[in-house]
Amino acid sequence: MEIESTTCEKGLMSRLCDWAKALFGKIRTKMGNVVNRIMKLAIDDPRRVIHSFKVALALTFVSLIYYIRPLYDGFGVTGIWAVLTVVVVFEFTVGGTLSKGINRGIATFCAGGLALAANYIAIHLGKEGEPVFLAAVSTFVRFFPHIKRRYDYGVLIFILTFSMVAISGYRVEKIIELANQRLFTIIVGGATCMVVSLFLCPVWAGEDLHKLIALNMEKLASFLEEFGGEYFKLHEEESTRDVDICSKDKLLFLHGYKSVLNSKASEESLANFAWWEPGHGRFKFSHPWKLYLKTGVLIRQCAYHIEALNGYLNTDIQVQSEFHKTIAEPCMKMSSESGKALKELASSLRDMKRPSTSSTHIKNCEAAISDLRAALEASSPGRADILKIIPSIAVGSLLIDITKCVGKISESIHELSDKASFESTESTLSSHIIIHRGSTVKPLISDTTHGNDDNRVHVVIINTTPSATCPRLV
Repeated sequence: MEIESTTCEKGLMSRLCDWAKALFGKIRTKMGNVVNRIMKLAIDDPRRVIHSFKVALALTFVSLIYYIRPLYDGFGVTGIWAVLTVVVVFEFTVGGTLSKGINRGIATFCAGGLALAANYIAIHLGKEGEPVFLAAVSTFVRFFPHIKRRYDYGVLIFILTFSMVAISGYRVEKIIELANQRLFTIIVGGATCMVVSLFLCPVWAGEDLHKLIALNMEKLASFLEEFGGEYFKLHEEESTRDVDICSKDKLLFLHGYKSVLNSKASEESLANFAWWEPGHGRFKFSHPWKLYLKTGVLIRQCAYHIEALNGYLNTDIQVQSEFHKTIAEPCMKMSSESGKALKELASSLRDMKRPSTSSTHIKNCEAAISDLRAALEASSPGRADILKIIPSIAVGSLLIDITKCVGKISESIHELSDKASFESTESTLSSHIIIHRGSTVKPLISDTTHGNDDNRVHVVIINTTPSATCPRLV
């Protein structure tokens, strides 16, 4: 019996040890996953770490109201409003912080003044319904689209402050002194946020919007440049291993454009915050941020067409008909040239330079459309082949729509470059010249690669006589 009891105890202890080890392993795995996520979040955008320290610095500064005795004697418990203001107002971008800070300051001042007036009227004239009426009007104003988009936070703070001051005025003595203390502490908190956000590693919403629009165009360009080769099966003769590698790469550009479809909210938010930001770097005070929203709308329209195009890419074509092969070249050209045009537009926008070669790619797309129409007119598929060629016709039609969208995007980028005064990409080369016998000498290309003082000129000499030698570069 004792032996059996000892054996049972050992078995129980063994199971408990195994359970404890398994539990410890799960905890360690979860902790490792949490640490990895935190590290990834910080590595993806190091500005998040800097923002955390900026908020901590602002909170430390306004907390001095509590820790320094003379300041605490002056403000008392109302110093907590400075701390709350920092927590509520400090945003990731400069524009977001300025928007909330200015809205909060103005709303607090206006609401406090009106609340004191309402309190005075209620006491001396008996109009208790005045505060209720003003609060109702303020709430209704929030439903106006322009107010809600840009001043919604300010109106919300207005209602909050108005209600607090108006209601507390019935029970709290020295209401004016209390309102002044709260207003001043909120100004201190808001000013602290704005100063830290502006002068310590600022994050500009306008710059983020600028990069987001360029990145979205690059994502669409990557898809279009790869689409033609994937859809028309140009690499069927590759080995299975190469096909597997291509399939993995295919997934990368297939899913890249999907984030563009849901970028509207981010673009509108960044554009709203950018409106509040002062001029900085390459962005002037009156930078045309609305044109970024216009361009973003056109990019999303193009992305919707690409979404439809992606549906045909995922369908397997068992046998390539002659019609499919006939339209392959113009369709591939449209897809490739549209991608190149978008990539050129994205590069010019990112560098804030006027587009130079995008119009050439768009003209190539138009030529490909003409070739596609000619191929469609020349082909005469039988009735039995109509159903088989419908997907190919749909792909060609979608590519034509995408080409038109790219043209509209190009026009929008050109308008933006004019309004924002982008740099010109035109080279400062001297005019070309061709020298005929008996004519004057004109420069062809000015060579400044050997220094500023050595402006050597390359010319083409053409002799029109039968015994003339071949043209030479001198």
